Amino acid sequence: MYKISALLTLLLLFFFISSCSPKEPKNNNILTIAIESNPTNLDPRFSTDAVSAKITTLIFNGLLKRDETMRLIPDLAEDWEMRDGFTYIFRLKKGIKFHDGREITSKDVKYTYEFILDPVNKSPKKGGYDRIKEIKVSDDYTVIFILKEPFAPFLDNMTLGIVPEHAAREKGKDFSSHPIGTGPFIFKEWKQDERVMLTANNNYFEGRPAIDGVIYRIIPDETIRVLELEKGNIHLLMNPITSDILPRFERNLELKVIKKIGTNYSYIGFNLNDPVLKNLKVRQAIAHAIDRDGICKHILKGLAKKSDGILTEYNWAYEPDLRKYEYNPELSKKLLDEAGYPPLTPTLSPKGRGGIRFKITFKTSQNEIRKRIAEVFQEQLRKVGIEMEIMTYEWGTFFSDIKSGNFQIFSLTWVGISDPDIFHYMFHSSSFPPDGANRIRYSNPEIDSLLEHGRKTLQQEERKEIYGKIQKIISDELPYINLWHSVNVAIMKKNVEGFVLYPDEDMASLKNVIIQK
Repeated sequence: MYKISALLTLLLLFFFISSCSPKEPKNNNILTIAIESNPTNLDPRFSTDAVSAKITTLIFNGLLKRDETMRLIPDLAEDWEMRDGFTYIFRLKKGIKFHDGREITSKDVKYTYEFILDPVNKSPKKGGYDRIKEIKVSDDYTVIFILKEPFAPFLDNMTLGIVPEHAAREKGKDFSSHPIGTGPFIFKEWKQDERVMLTANNNYFEGRPAIDGVIYRIIPDETIRVLELEKGNIHLLMNPITSDILPRFERNLELKVIKKIGTNYSYIGFNLNDPVLKNLKVRQAIAHAIDRDGICKHILKGLAKKSDGILTEYNWAYEPDLRKYEYNPELSKKLLDEAGYPPLTPTLSPKGRGGIRFKITFKTSQNEIRKRIAEVFQEQLRKVGIEMEIMTYEWGTFFSDIKSGNFQIFSLTWVGISDPDIFHYMFHSSSFPPDGANRIRYSNPEIDSLLEHGRKTLQQEERKEIYGKIQKIISDELPYINLWHSVNVAIMKKNVEGFVLYPDEDMASLKNVIIQK
C-alpha cells in the first residue's frame, strides 16, 4: 500500500510540475533567447525600452535601417533623395506585404509618422520628428517629407517601424500587444512574465528566415538565465551580463562568446557652477587621478573599453586627435598645487587627515556596479589628496538631483549614440534641463555656433570637420571625463551560427541565424 501511495505521489508531482512549466514548441529549429524583463510595448510608435526594441526589430521594418557598422541603408525604401535641404522623397519597394497579407503603401508611412506627430496620441517619440512640416504621398509608393528648416540628422530618424494603417486603427490600443508589421518574424503570443513568441514570415521580402521562429523567455534572475543557458534550455543570452560571470562562459566548451564595442558611453559630469570644479586644472587633476584601464580590466572585466572621446572609432564623425588624460597621480597632484589646493594639515583637513586638499561629493544610483566603481574613484582620488563622499540614491531621486543641478560630480551613461547631433543635447547652452540634457550647465558661444552650423550643414564631410572642432574644444575644456564605451556581449550555444552583434544591440541578424543539427 505504501509503495502505491508513493508512486501516486510521484505521478501527481510530475503532472503538477509539467502543468506549471511553459508549454513551448518541440521544434528544434526555434531559437530561444533569455531576456531580463517584459517588453513594455510592442508598438514602435510608443516603445522606448531596450527589451521592446530587441523584439520589434524583428516584427517591423523602417524606411531605412542600419547595418552592422551603423551605416544607414535602404529597408522598405528602394531609394531616397533630398531636394533643396527641406524636402526628402522616399520611393518604396513594391510588393512588400504586412503579416496579414495587405501590401504596404506610402499611406501607411504617412499614417505612422502623422500619428506620432499628433499631440493627442502622446507618443514619446514626437520630439524626434518635430521639424516635419508636412507629409505628402504622390502615389502608392512615393512619400514626401517637407521640413520646417534644414536638419542634417533627419535621416537618422527614418528607421522607425512602419505600422499598417488599417490594423492600427482597427485594434487601437490593443495593437501594442498584437502587433502586425512587415518584418522577418510574425507575432504569435505574449504571455506576461513568461514569454514572447514569433514565427518565421514565409513571405518576407528579403527571403524566409532559416529558423522557424524565436521565443523570448522572460527570466528576471540572472542566475537562472545563466543556468538555463548552461543546461541547453536557451540558445542565446545577450546584454546585460554581469562581468563576474563572463569568465565562466568563456571557459565553457559548449558555448561561444562574441563581443563588439557598443554605442553606450559612460562619463563623469561636473557641476561647472561649483566654485572648486569650475577650475579647469581641478577637472584635469581628477581626470588624471582615475585609472580607467584598471577599472575596465578588473571590475568591468572586458565589458568596457576606455574612451578618449564621446564617439567610437566606427562613427563617421569620430575625431582621433583629442587630448588624452592618462592615469598619472603625480601629474594630478601637480595640477592641484597649481590650482591653489595644496595638501592641508591634519588640523585643517576634513576628518583631521593630513594631506587632504578639499572634499567633494559624488552622486550615483544604487546600482551595485556603479557603487563599486564609485568606491574605486573614491580611493584613487584620496591618493592625490581629494576626499570624496559617495552619496547613493534610488534612481528617481538621483536623476532628479542631476537634472536640477543638485550635485558636484556624478556619473551617467549616454545610450545608443549614432549621429553627432547628440552633442547639441549635451552641450548647447539652450539645452539646460528641464527641456534639455546639458545637466552640467556648460556654456560656450563658440560651441553653440558650431552645433547650430552642424545641424544645418547637409554634406557629411563638412559636418565631420565641424564636429571634429567641437570634439577638440570639449576635450580641452573637459566638462566631462570620458570613461569608457560599453562592450556588447552575446553568449550562445556552439550550434548557433550567423548571429552578428550590432553596436546598438539590434538583433536584426536573427533572420540569418542557423541552428546546426
